[in-house]
Amino acid sequence: MKKLFLMVIFFGILTSCEDVIDVELNDAAPRLVVEANLNIWEDGSSQSSVRLTSTAPFFNNGIPFVDDANVSVTDENGTIFPFSYSDNGFYTSNLVPQLNRDYTLTIIYNNETYTATETLYNVSPLEFVEQKDDGGFTGQDIELKAFFTDPPNDRNFYFFEGLSERGDVLNVYNDEFFDGNTIFGYYLVEDLAPGDEVQFNIYGVSEAYYNFMFILLQQISDQGGGPFETQPATVRGNIINETNPDNFPLGYFRVSEVSTLNYTVQ
Repeated sequence: MKKLFLMVIFFGILTSCEDVIDVELNDAAPRLVVEANLNIWEDGSSQSSVRLTSTAPFFNNGIPFVDDANVSVTDENGTIFPFSYSDNGFYTSNLVPQLNRDYTLTIIYNNETYTATETLYNVSPLEFVEQKDDGGFTGQDIELKAFFTDPPNDRNFYFFEGLSERGDVLNVYNDEFFDGNTIFGYYLVEDLAPGDEVQFNIYGVSEAYYNFMFILLQQISDQGGGPFETQPATVRGNIINETNPDNFPLGYFRVSEVSTLNYTVQ
């Protein structure tokens, strides 16, 4: 009986310590979030997509997709390419971007018009991958370097991706200190093992996009998360709200030539 009595008292202490705390957060009006990319590869294949979502309260689960916008891209010659909604916020088109040509994105949503203009930039092709088996801080990790050669006497900016089931690595580069030289994108993730498939992508981008992603990736490295998750400070992209400038969107409109190299870890 003494043991039972003590257990009842102990349980009562635990339950009495459970207080419900209501956290009141300020709810801001939702903003449009745009992830717009026009890509063309060296073999002439292309992918043109615009993903539209909106911001949501902190405790909301799921992503609010925008499926009722009017989306199009117009080239510098006045040709209009309409985008059709598919699913999960994605709008797609058969647009094949051309090098050194300007493109203007137009989004009409909730009676407001959003626009952005970008130029298609070419990119240096990825050439080969070097593997090191005693890399990382521990000296026991596999690290990969995907090499490319920067063209001389021209200011170039790059967005780099290393993608695999083990994890993704994103980075941006400008050729201020390696103009005309062979340089590499660096890939190091935990538990990378022989047989793993890694896809390397490198995109030619504008200086404005380089600056945008540089700040965004710095924030991610400081606090963790992904480039399209909520960030501690607002990073403005190149898309403006023509109707109501104060209701600016989040995200970026990028147009790039892409080089892809697939590698199997040895």
